[in-house]
Amino acid sequence: MDLRHDARELSDDLVALRRALHQVPELGLDLPRTQEKVLAALDGLPLEISTGTGLSSVTAVLRGGAGDGDVVLLRGDMDALPVTEQTGVEYSSRHEGRMHACGHDLHTAGLVGAARLLSAHRDRLAGDVVFMFQPGEEGHDGAGKMIAEGVLEAAGRPVAEAYGLHVVSSMIPRGQFVSRPGPLMAASDGLFVRVIGAGGHGSRPHAALDPVPAACEMVTALQTMVTRRFNVFDPVVVTVGTFHAGTQRNIIPPDARFEATIRSFSKEARERVAELAVPLCRDIAAAHGLEVEISYEGEYPVTVNDAAAHEFVADTVREVFGEERFTTAPDPITGSEDFSRVLDRVPGAFVFLGATFADDPDSVPYNHSPQASFDDGVLADGAALLASLAARRLMKEDA
Repeated sequence: MDLRHDARELSDDLVALRRALHQVPELGLDLPRTQEKVLAALDGLPLEISTGTGLSSVTAVLRGGAGDGDVVLLRGDMDALPVTEQTGVEYSSRHEGRMHACGHDLHTAGLVGAARLLSAHRDRLAGDVVFMFQPGEEGHDGAGKMIAEGVLEAAGRPVAEAYGLHVVSSMIPRGQFVSRPGPLMAASDGLFVRVIGAGGHGSRPHAALDPVPAACEMVTALQTMVTRRFNVFDPVVVTVGTFHAGTQRNIIPPDARFEATIRSFSKEARERVAELAVPLCRDIAAAHGLEVEISYEGEYPVTVNDAAAHEFVADTVREVFGEERFTTAPDPITGSEDFSRVLDRVPGAFVFLGATFADDPDSVPYNHSPQASFDDGVLADGAALLASLAARRLMKEDA
């Protein structure tokens, strides 16, 4: 069996599906048109298909014909971003303010490809495959919601291993697979602060309670906290992305608000930053005689690759595509990913695939940019890898 060859035969269909998805991007958890296209693409395959109740997910189970062995889950996320596309490609988004700027259209088409490849060989699978088509990765915890709706038990018994793939528009050379054992991507949490003062005239600050200096002091103190309270070898990143106060330069506003994203790479650091950040802001407010409302919201955990699963991915890439196609990343990245929810429950691994058009991958915009462009010529290889991972785990003979 040559799944890579079979995937090449599907390449034109997968590219056409990807481009159709690219033109109609949808946001969040409600993706009716995307779901419709996925269901149409899976039609006729020997799959047990169900859809979500609280989100536009698609779960497809392929029953192996060679025995009731393990269950392997393969995941592809489907949602887009609130970005206006500026790539100029002929299949650009038809919707202002919505774009597949993170390559999830490639993930969806690639997972469809894996389903087609494995369906053609289901009689040789000694186990089942769950195909997880997930909405809401971009900040909506779609993975967590699909887990709550039962995706990890969709085959009637628990998933034993899980694998996912993510394309990038820069940084990684085209066609290169990159991953690492252990922490691969950061945990992500949110800090939301409202400093409450008393408004007044800008010329008489003593007659008001100015929230702006205190809020500014909090922002600076959070950065100092990172450098002085955390081990440099277990890093934490705090970035204040929004800061809002006031309406005019000579008016002291009644409140000031800011929001921060917090990234960490270990459970210990994640717990500690939550313990320190909230009282830090509260104490600064008290020192200024101000009140403060603070919300610290846990979002996604660290994406951790099981060491054995990572080695299995690396070995599979080398055997299917060649030694030169796999690179072990020296460090994790500070982006976050809700596939971490799955890997928190099930051993598995996540892998990146370079989909840049550029010979110099560092010279072009990265994911989430309105200029981010993805070479869908890598689709066949992405589908082949996902299918090969499941096949090599479940076939009595190697794929």
